[in-house]
Amino acid sequence: MRLAKPRWHFSASNLLSCSGAPARLRLRTADRVIFVWLYRLFPSLLEAAVVIKPETLVRWHRSGFRLYWRWKSRRRVGRPAVPADIRDLIRTISRDNPLWGAPRIHGELLKLGVDIAQSTVAKYMSRHHGPRCPGWQAFLRNHTAHIAGVDLFVVPTIGF
Repeated sequence: MRLAKPRWHFSASNLLSCSGAPARLRLRTADRVIFVWLYRLFPSLLEAAVVIKPETLVRWHRSGFRLYWRWKSRRRVGRPAVPADIRDLIRTISRDNPLWGAPRIHGELLKLGVDIAQSTVAKYMSRHHGPRCPGWQAFLRNHTAHIAGVDLFVVPTIGF
């Protein structure tokens, strides 16, 4: 039995320890997207995935889902929204003064220093519902005497 190991054995083990195991596979976002889409098309792919763990694929899928909804709920560009207090003020003025239209309310808001378009005022005005139209009961109540006379009025004729 030999107690000392040859010199080449130490140099070979040194080479292996320096180079180590193969470097971890670095995947880009595009690669991850491809794996996620493959998973969505073929869910049984998890059993066949050798390069990545199934948990990793599910984690990527969740992070993609998170990114999508973050993108979807981002602040839209365009005209800024009218503040809630201005909208409430327009509705209050509109309700308190039912005969005022959008031009008059717009003028009053300009006097108060609120710079807003007349079309925006018209958009946020409360809709006025006039008095309800009389229904059938009111019609029958108003015309009962005439209806009863018409119903009882019979003219016998010879030819039909």
